[in-house]
Amino acid sequence: MKILKLEVGDIISMKKKHPCGASEFDILRVGSDIRIRCRGCGRDVTVPREKLERNIKSVSNGKEEV
Repeated sequence: MKILKLEVGDIISMKKKHPCGASEFDILRVGSDIRIRCRGCGRDVTVPREKLERNIKSVSNGKEEV
């Protein structure tokens, strides 16, 4: 199984939506568990890396160029 390269500040889009209706999350901490924050309601969640990687649809770099 390939491990995704995730960094703090990245924005991930999930396959399933959060109960508030948002599907994008900010990555706050990376390790064997990954801490994410919902971009809709601001709730923090800590998820095991293996479970999170199965549910990621796409990853985008949080540092957008203007």
